[in-house]
Amino acid sequence: MTVAESYRFCENIARNRAKNFYYSFVLLTKERKQAMCAIYAFMRYCDDLSDDETLPDRPRQIARWKDDLTAALEGRFSGHPVWPAFHDAVTRFRIPHQYFHDMIEGVSSDLEPRRIQSFDELYRYCYLVASVVGLTIIHIFGFDSQAALPLAEKCGIAFQITNILRDVREDAGLGRVYLPEQDLARFGVAPENLFGPEISPAFVSLMSYEANRAEQYYRESRPLIGLVAPESRSSLWALIEIYHRLLNRIETSGYDVLGSRIRVPAWEKSWIVLRAFIGRIPLK
Repeated sequence: MTVAESYRFCENIARNRAKNFYYSFVLLTKERKQAMCAIYAFMRYCDDLSDDETLPDRPRQIARWKDDLTAALEGRFSGHPVWPAFHDAVTRFRIPHQYFHDMIEGVSSDLEPRRIQSFDELYRYCYLVASVVGLTIIHIFGFDSQAALPLAEKCGIAFQITNILRDVREDAGLGRVYLPEQDLARFGVAPENLFGPEISPAFVSLMSYEANRAEQYYRESRPLIGLVAPESRSSLWALIEIYHRLLNRIETSGYDVLGSRIRVPAWEKSWIVLRAFIGRIPLK
């Protein structure tokens, strides 16, 4: 497969499956947009390997994917169509290879039921599955100051906590409790309470506590927008704004995440992108 064909494959994956990310991609230059789609397609396949319980022998498939990654980073491609575009994007934007190995480590940890014990453990998990994504894509956005790196890490933490709050019931059904056991005990919420549909005052207090943590990381990472290349700032702003709106919707619902999945509607995401396109965005 040629590099151009591979990029078309990746863009199709991103267009159809990146419900939040793709909206921000359209604000990028063609070269950056293609690279973002290639990285997303790689990440999407990683997630599918960890989440799709219908796949046979997932640990073996992830191990093979990791070997294929090592080969692809050296310019040797297996038959998967993502690799030519992925290699081109990583090379073109000089993305550190360790980030991709960290991503695979993160998704591998989801193969078995798990219960996070402390916030330190949760932070490490969020780093592996989300912060490394932020660290990867700021290389595509472009940046000069090393101060961008810890801010991208914090931004990833904010995004992943948001995802966890949205997916509490779904994750519990898979045997995954990411809200720290220490916090559940503090607020008197038993793991079986996460299946719903009843929302108790204790559950609301727990969720509010975790949402405030996410809000703190959104605030602390905000200066990142002004540190990426000027032509990429609108895209990064839109991406952060969409995820922050998702957290806001969770909060304003009264943390009613046990009965239905909360989303940012397409019209609202389109409005955010339009606002970013015309340049009416704060950089701090």
